[in-house]
Amino acid sequence: MSFKIIQAQMARELLDQDKATFVDIRDPQSFDASHIRSSTRLDNSNLQAFLAAADKARPTVVCCYHGMSSQSAAQFLAEQGFSEVYSLDGGFEFWKTCHPDACE
Repeated sequence: MSFKIIQAQMARELLDQDKATFVDIRDPQSFDASHIRSSTRLDNSNLQAFLAAADKARPTVVCCYHGMSSQSAAQFLAEQGFSEVYSLDGGFEFWKTCHPDACE
């Protein structure tokens, strides 16, 4: 299993249609300052609970700062049995310039 790169526009369509789970691996302060609407912050402290509760058949989009660290996290999730995992191209920094209305 492997992940795919997803462009911000396609990710936005999944978000608007509630067809994907969004996870954010940035630090707590950055996440608290702003994040993709309905995303969940994911780190080592809540990873096991997330893995246990997540719908692994639902598309999952992983977000970081610039789209680099999310690739490793997306690959990890794919290896845990998630069937459709994406790394957000450009990360949150790009997302917030394209879709500021989809940020909290």
